[in-house]
This record gives sequence, structure tokens and C-alpha cells, in this order.
Amino acid sequence: MIAVLRNPDNAGNRRGNIMQEAARTKGIKLAALKASTEADIDAAFATIQQLHTGGLLVAADAFFSRRREQFAALASRYAIPAVYSGRDFVDSGGLISYATRNTAAFRELGTYAGKILKGAKPADLPVEQPTKFELVVNAKTAKALDLTVPLSVLGRADEVIE
Repeated sequence: MIAVLRNPDNAGNRRGNIMQEAARTKGIKLAALKASTEADIDAAFATIQQLHTGGLLVAADAFFSRRREQFAALASRYAIPAVYSGRDFVDSGGLISYATRNTAAFRELGTYAGKILKGAKPADLPVEQPTKFELVVNAKTAKALDLTVPLSVLGRADEVIE
């Protein structure tokens, strides 16, 4: 069983049915948990431990990002391997992240701002999806969790934090 933690106050994180269906087609049990306060995050980790899940996926959310040290501390305390939506979590002691590369996204944002400042109408600009992603692994956290990260994952990682 894998747990997914999302913030129900974030409209972008309301894809629970899609995640449940994807997990079901792969034969994976999914525990969908919600948190929108610090106390909810603590309670979610306690629930994850009680359910004996094999891991946690933390959905992208600004509220969660501001509490990345709390996530790293709880994941360590409960010995829960967790995948995060940004490298900041891994820099703070989280296990692994796979997400868009912020520098590329910010560069594109700057390009869009420049076009608008030169007179382009925002409605006329195309909507683009990110194309650059990065995989970051914290080997120190993996060791603390007594996990062996497969060489195939380490080989694909853009960065391994020792």
C-alpha cells in the first residue's frame, strides 16, 4: 500500500479519483490522505504508520513546501520513504523528488513577462507544459531509512545528495 497526501484546499490536488484508478489498474492499494494544517500533517503521518504503508507520495502544494522540514522530520521519525514534488524537500532531508526543473520554469516565466512587457496580449500567448524535469535523491536519507536505492535510479538522477 502507498499513501498519497494532498491538500484538499488546493484545487490542483483534487485528482484523487484519477490516482485511485491508476493505482487500481496497477494492482496497488492507495491510501488517500488529506492535510491542510500542521496538525493534519502530523495526523497523516501517524495514520500512514498505522496503515503500514510502503511509502508516501506528497502532492505539490505551497502549504506543504513551506513545511518541508516538518515533512522530513516526520518521515524520518516514522521511517517512511517519501517522494516529493520539489527538490527543496530533498535538500531539507527528504528522500527523493521528481519535478519540473525550477530554473527552466523561471526562465520561461521571464520570457513570457518580456513578451507581455513588449505589448503581447497574455491571451495570445500559447500555454506550454514543462519539458525539463529533475530527479534528486538524498542518499544520506536513504541510508538512515535503511533503503538501497537501485543503481538504475541513481544512474538517472540529476543529483545525488551524499
